[in-house]
Amino acid sequence: MKIPKIQWYPGHIAKAEKKLRETIKRVDLVIEVRDARIPISTSHLHLDKWIKDKKHLLVINRADMISDSAIYKWTKWFKERNTTPFWCDAKKGIGIKEICKAASKSRLSIDIRRESRGMKTRSIRALTLGFPNVGKSALINRIARKKVVVSARKAGVTRSLKWIRLNNGIDLLDAPGIIPPDLDNQKSALNLAICDDIGEAAYDLDSVAKEFLKIIFKLHTNPISNVSLKQISKRYSIDIDQSFKDPDQWIKLASDIHTSGNQRRMAHRLLEDFRTQMLGKICLEVPSEF
Repeated sequence: MKIPKIQWYPGHIAKAEKKLRETIKRVDLVIEVRDARIPISTSHLHLDKWIKDKKHLLVINRADMISDSAIYKWTKWFKERNTTPFWCDAKKGIGIKEICKAASKSRLSIDIRRESRGMKTRSIRALTLGFPNVGKSALINRIARKKVVVSARKAGVTRSLKWIRLNNGIDLLDAPGIIPPDLDNQKSALNLAICDDIGEAAYDLDSVAKEFLKIIFKLHTNPISNVSLKQISKRYSIDIDQSFKDPDQWIKLASDIHTSGNQRRMAHRLLEDFRTQMLGKICLEVPSEF
């Protein structure tokens, strides 16, 4: 059965993106935030066109949700493409110091460039940009060292552009999560749904859970993904056999054991278990795929 098309472009994002395209011209630094579990799927299609000659910091949040070997391999992959990623866990504040240092270094080079042109130095304007629910607001609160924006584990919390003045000579712009108006790459759209990086209204829960099972079974042979079939078997008291290759059969068996036969509740539980690391530190994208 073909999975129903995943599509999500709420009105507040459309309005914010229009305003953002105007504002970005006055920004000096773009801090792009991605999800460590899906660092390619959370890259915006039009970002390079938007930032052009702006300073760019790539921040990959939720580093705690994937293995150290995955971080190592992805770092190597990005550096081979002339990009240095900054890994962090914004929730716990890990990696924030390095991001602040990089932002200050960018500020210094911007000051030097302005002075060389006979212009006065000023606070630099930085923009945090990324898909919904990748942790932009949590990152901003960590950089600011206080709660200046609302942060929550769901998509669509930030609904308008907001400037925040920091003490280190940086004015930071918090923007709503920005996604392409048409998610042409449905493989990426599926990853976004699995990781809860787009709203639930965008997708069919049961279909996404079954596709997740297919992805897990495919990835388990790649050690970088860190998928443990043994851990999943233990979690649901179902041995990994042919039933795992058949998502419909697996959901039915699991729902009989855990949710009184309610397959939709079982689908939701499976996805939530992944999102809360009950299935381990799983990376849904590995460098060898790209």
